[in-house]
Amino acid sequence: MTEDFFRGTGRRKRSIARVMMKPGTGIISVNGRDAENYFPIEIIRQEAMRPLVLVGLADRLDITVNVHGGGVSGQAGAIRHGIARALLEYDGALRPQLKEKGYLTRDARVVERKKYGLKKARRAPQFSKR
Repeated sequence: MTEDFFRGTGRRKRSIARVMMKPGTGIISVNGRDAENYFPIEIIRQEAMRPLVLVGLADRLDITVNVHGGGVSGQAGAIRHGIARALLEYDGALRPQLKEKGYLTRDARVVERKKYGLKKARRAPQFSKR
């Protein structure tokens, strides 16, 4: 029995996206909703779908995404990372293209922790001489 699903997990900030990809007509659903409804802002939706556009498979694959955590931008970045990993499983020959654009690299930037004695991670209390 052959598995016709290609899976990829993407992470960005606090967001985690599980991507399932199969041959189809280009339908993309995020958390059971259409991608246009889930990401109403066009730029963020384009950011999530960049790996598909790069390799030219946007209209030949159906994608189902489960994503949780973080905000809209972090979720879009996690979906982008997950789609890139699933494309790698779909066709290993796409690796140089995806790697060149940096879509396979996990963006390690996260929020810096708050330190004691400070108001935020680096913001110190206001200084007063008197």
